[in-house]
Amino acid sequence: MLILAIDTALDACSVAVLDTETAELRAQEQLLMKRGHAEALMPMIARVMQTANLAFTALDRIAVTVGPGSFTGLRVGISAARGLALAAGRPAVGLTTLSAYAATVVGQSKSAPVISAIDARHDHVYFQIVAGDGSQLVRPRVASIDEAIAASQFGAPHLVGNAANILAGRWTKDSEQPVAVDAQPAPDIGWVAWLGAAADPSTNPARPFYLKAPDAKPPAQPPFAAQAASS
Repeated sequence: MLILAIDTALDACSVAVLDTETAELRAQEQLLMKRGHAEALMPMIARVMQTANLAFTALDRIAVTVGPGSFTGLRVGISAARGLALAAGRPAVGLTTLSAYAATVVGQSKSAPVISAIDARHDHVYFQIVAGDGSQLVRPRVASIDEAIAASQFGAPHLVGNAANILAGRWTKDSEQPVAVDAQPAPDIGWVAWLGAAADPSTNPARPFYLKAPDAKPPAQPPFAAQAASS
């Protein structure tokens, strides 16, 4: 199976092509960035596909991270994945950013639970907790940093994600201390591809996975309408 993987959810633009038969990445590229995903993504996809020496119709599916993450970044990656899938006649599958983070460390710490955490700003994080074997312990949610730490009641955890250091810095001294802290700006694109290969397209659609509304909200009443009402 040939998988094109795309990640623009956080502070990186990443693309890779995975060949599951050889268990190798035929090509991959990543640029760390907070902005500019829209301008960087399509040229990056073109370069990766050229390096992999593949036509889009040779792909079996396209995998993309669907959140939590930057609202703008998510739209860029998901739109590209869905557009390419439609043009190539192939399915697009969506993977949560939290599961992609967890995949990199599940099993590394044996029985240690894995807490994936993403900075949600305003002293909050998106997080989920899975057991060392990957089974779910706490479903994805958004919570204050203190609430996220309090939810860890399954033993000394392995922390991963762009908010791993944030959690570690606030970890209470009377709790079991983390066995490891892996602060990564974005998920490993190779694991995004592997998760995409395993996912069922019918139950993992390429659509945004939001745990909270955007910080910037439109006014309840358009400004011109408000002026007309007051005049």
